[in-house]
Amino acid sequence: MLEKLTTELRNPNSLDLDQKSIREILELMNREDATIPLGIREVLDKIEFVVNYVVQAFQNGGRLIYAGAGTSGRLGILDASECPPTFGVDKNLVQGIIAGGLKAVTDAIEGAEDNEQAGGEDLKKVSLTNKDVVIGIAASGRTPYVIGALKYAKEIGAKTASISNNANSKIGEIADVAIEVVTGPEIITGSTRLKAGTAQKLVLNMISTTSMIKIGKVYENLMVDVQPTNKKLIERSKKIIMEATGVDYGTAETYFEKANHQVKVAIVMILLNCSYDDAKLKLEDAQGFIRNTI
Repeated sequence: MLEKLTTELRNPNSLDLDQKSIREILELMNREDATIPLGIREVLDKIEFVVNYVVQAFQNGGRLIYAGAGTSGRLGILDASECPPTFGVDKNLVQGIIAGGLKAVTDAIEGAEDNEQAGGEDLKKVSLTNKDVVIGIAASGRTPYVIGALKYAKEIGAKTASISNNANSKIGEIADVAIEVVTGPEIITGSTRLKAGTAQKLVLNMISTTSMIKIGKVYENLMVDVQPTNKKLIERSKKIIMEATGVDYGTAETYFEKANHQVKVAIVMILLNCSYDDAKLKLEDAQGFIRNTI
């Protein structure tokens, strides 16, 4: 079966990889990586479908859940873990499950990906409902754990999508929408943490970021729901207030404090010259969209 997967083929451009200089290897990797955005362009329609699924889920009390094994599972968890600090959402809104459990994030759990039943069991553990969206990620497109997760999600009526790096994938046959970014042979044969993993990360960036923009987590191009949990992010928060309103640093700092470190509330307070309580109410009425309060 592996011989039918383009991700498992030998790359003719790297047959002498072990004889190349450091510079030659770096240049080859750079050339190969440059093909990835072109492959993603070919499937933008499919990505758009999935983003619509996710936005609708968020608006109706649902969640986005990634399922994968190995590199693919880790990338899903990475994307999910970055949503709370960047967009101020609950940590449960975007989640990732991985074959072998959280230990598999840092340690390879042999054989975990071959357990199809475990995919569904892990979704049961997070109380999957038909309001949620499940995205199965697998470079090969045939990982049993991911197949099991998608089958269970379909059984209970959740929307499903797949991300793979081979055409006509098994997970694509199961999912409602199949995103298949064909990245071709890796420079190290079968090492799908390279081009395939990069393509997956770019697609995940698109899905989560665009979905968050569409539920009001961005104003202009500013992350107005950022969580100021350290010194860097506190200063970034004040800069965002300055950029969004045109006030000076001192004014931004004052309103940052008045708004209890809630950037979005501070911006509305300044733009509408209103109190903290009024700004909160206006944002609630506008479903979190700053632009709809103005």
